Amino acid sequence: MDLRAELLKSIWYAFTALDVERSGKVSKSQLKVLSHNLYTVLCIPHDPVALEEHFRDDDDGPVSSQGYMPYLNKYILDKVEEGAFVKENFDELCWTLTAKKNYKPDRNGNSVISHQDAFRLWCLFNFLSEDKYPLVMVPDEVEYLLKKICTAMNMELNSGELDDYLSQEPQGQGGLTVWQFLDMVNSGRFLRGIEQEAVSMAVEEVYQEVIEDVLKQARSPHGYLWKKGQLRRNWSERWFTLKPSVLSYYMSEERKEKKGSIALDKHCCVEVLPDRDGKRCMFCVKTSSRTYEMSASDTRQRQEWTLAIQTAIRLQAEGKKSLHKDLKQKRREQREQREQRKAAKEEETQRLKQLQEEKERKLQELELLKEAQRQAEILLQEEEQRRRQQHEEMQRTLEIQLQEAEQARASMQAEMVLKEAEAERQRKRILELEDMQERLQEALQQEVKARQDEESVRYAQARLLAEEEEKLKQLMKLKEEQEEYIIKTQREKQVLKQEMENKNKCLEEAQKQLEEVRVNRQRVDQDVMAAQRKLRQASTNVKHWNVQMNRLMHPIGPGDKRTNVSGGGFAGYQPFLSQRDSSLK
Repeated sequence: MDLRAELLKSIWYAFTALDVERSGKVSKSQLKVLSHNLYTVLCIPHDPVALEEHFRDDDDGPVSSQGYMPYLNKYILDKVEEGAFVKENFDELCWTLTAKKNYKPDRNGNSVISHQDAFRLWCLFNFLSEDKYPLVMVPDEVEYLLKKICTAMNMELNSGELDDYLSQEPQGQGGLTVWQFLDMVNSGRFLRGIEQEAVSMAVEEVYQEVIEDVLKQARSPHGYLWKKGQLRRNWSERWFTLKPSVLSYYMSEERKEKKGSIALDKHCCVEVLPDRDGKRCMFCVKTSSRTYEMSASDTRQRQEWTLAIQTAIRLQAEGKKSLHKDLKQKRREQREQREQRKAAKEEETQRLKQLQEEKERKLQELELLKEAQRQAEILLQEEEQRRRQQHEEMQRTLEIQLQEAEQARASMQAEMVLKEAEAERQRKRILELEDMQERLQEALQQEVKARQDEESVRYAQARLLAEEEEKLKQLMKLKEEQEEYIIKTQREKQVLKQEMENKNKCLEEAQKQLEEVRVNRQRVDQDVMAAQRKLRQASTNVKHWNVQMNRLMHPIGPGDKRTNVSGGGFAGYQPFLSQRDSSLK
């Protein structure tokens, strides 16, 4: 806690004590007196000009705490130097002002604590209270302070009774004011059977430990510590007091005559020494300049002093001026952490509650969805049953159509066998025609030879030769037509084979379409109708080619013999001409 905050707490009590009407404002004359007294106890040079200027009589009305703060900060608190004044005198000034108005001890003299003890408890309260106005001390700090006082009296605090008392107070859970705290201590509820002197000693010990930062001092029942001198090397009994930065020793426990002090810093150390020179339970404190040897009354006292001195050295190493300020800050941080954890737990509980409500709502929605799903499954099963029946009917229909297609395919294969046999016969016929053509060529050669042999009759038979040449031309033309017809027949045969392959492909596609019919019935129907159209077209083409083949079954015969030629020279040629005319016809 910083010095300014400590001073402000005490000044706040003095200011509120001067606020007689509880309006939050104090008259300027009272503030002048208060400021003058603060100058005095804080050892600050007086500035009467600034004081009179700030509290002039021509200003309107009294001054609130907010109006007094600028002057307090600028002319008093900013000039305060730590160690330049006696903090206890400052606290006594503020306590005197506020106690007259607010502290009400038992008028019959039955108070557990004296007026001086009430002042020390008031100082302890200010030290442990929260940095919020109005000042209160939270229950944890109340319990901590009462435990310290009870521990100093070698007794144990009844925490359950304290909790009951705080729960009965209207504002006990949020904290106690200093006057509620003093009333609680004066009630004797937690200090039954304890003499006032014992309570005063315990309060003084806690006050010295917490406010004056006395970490350790010898207690009367256990005697003093013995210290070895530096020059004469003799042993002297001294009363020791340990603070975080210094170990002081006095002639007696009244601490009126200070004999010296040992400055402590982070370079110091404390060590246990063996017994010698007739002294026991020895230890020493080593500083950078010298070593101080001391002897305790027993081993327990030596251990307590060495641990306390080590604590002071540790505080110096950590740069901390007060052990209890550090402990107070740690307790405050722990309370804040507990409050944060409590708030987080409440938030988590609220969140879990919301999640539970959301879960219940989701479960209700899930039940509705399950019911809707069951209805949908029933409808889906009915639809699936209907579709399965339709599919089975469609499959039976397609199987029938496939059987019919297979039968059509078998009939077409039989017709193809017949067509191939007919084509084979046509090929044989073509070979015969080719043989006949060769014989005709031989006959023509013989005719040319005969015409050469019988040049004498050439002119007489000129007309016959001309007709013969004309017949020959017709024969050649017929041969060309026959060759074209043969080529055409071969092409038609290839087309027929291609159509057969197409039919086979159509049948394969029909089988594939049968497998796909479960997915798309309409497509299969269209494919089947297309296949039927192709089959009808193929049947029509087969019938057409049957007609063409029937025509090819009747070959062209040779031409008849001519009868209008006479003479002995053509007697042997006339039968050949008649045969040729018959074949041409």
